[in-house]
Amino acid sequence: MKSQPHIAVVGSANVDLITFIGRMPRPGETIFGREFDLGFGGKGANQAVAARQCGARVSMVARVGDDLFGPATIRDYEARGIDASRVLVTPGVSTGVAPIFVDPTGQNSILVVKGANDRLLPADVDAAADLLRTADCIVLQLEIPLETVYYTLRFARAHSIPAILNPAPAQPLDLTEISNAAYVIPNETEAEALGGMLVRSVDEARACAQSLLARGLRRVIVTLGENGALLAGAEGSRHLPPHRVQPLDTTGAGDAFIGSFACFLAGGCEEAEAIARANVYAALSTLSAGTQKSFVTRERFEQEWAKVA
Repeated sequence: MKSQPHIAVVGSANVDLITFIGRMPRPGETIFGREFDLGFGGKGANQAVAARQCGARVSMVARVGDDLFGPATIRDYEARGIDASRVLVTPGVSTGVAPIFVDPTGQNSILVVKGANDRLLPADVDAAADLLRTADCIVLQLEIPLETVYYTLRFARAHSIPAILNPAPAQPLDLTEISNAAYVIPNETEAEALGGMLVRSVDEARACAQSLLARGLRRVIVTLGENGALLAGAEGSRHLPPHRVQPLDTTGAGDAFIGSFACFLAGGCEEAEAIARANVYAALSTLSAGTQKSFVTRERFEQEWAKVA
């Protein structure tokens, strides 16, 4: 098992603006929120931090704006030990931001303003090619231009590098292009968008995943929140149960799953064990508020894993 796999994340960097609310306001209504928090986020950055917290060597390929948030984002990567040499400051645009609203049950609603993330182009992937070729796994999401996602997936397959695509936020995709990913990992909503069918249970997730495999995807993992995760491949499907906790804030749990799964898989775990481990890691992230700041260390994960393994 690799002691420190190299994970490269080609994706988004945002600043999260998190408001805890009793309920969403109606149109034209002003209400008071309970608490506010600000933190570094973006699905790409979150997954990079999760992988780093789990012990991977992590490189980030991204763009930030030339506002207050951009240089601060780069400094945060560097402080965490993430290689930010390919995080570019983009003149004249804002860093991506994500206002997040969290209700009393811990469920969240998120609005993303992509800003500089929309300027991450295939030319940036080419510029980072030497770095990307050294990766054990490349991780992508959909908060950057689709042309860049597709280009990176083709690059990864051409160089025999396993790629993980988290198709989030949900949007129409070319299944032929995303079949270049070794793993496509949607949640229920994203699976519905990909498969064109409801995903409200493990059985429905299984049917959707099988449909996606029949249409050319290689391996699909549907994350099901409190119902765990479903792995599907040519040999069939397998349900991996959740790790039960009482969540405080589910924001970022999906990113915790993706980043930790990439680390565990690239580190040499068999895929079902990597998923089971990622279920535990994601569950632990819901016990604290926020995204990156809720991601636990490898030591804390191992303490919890020892209780269930």
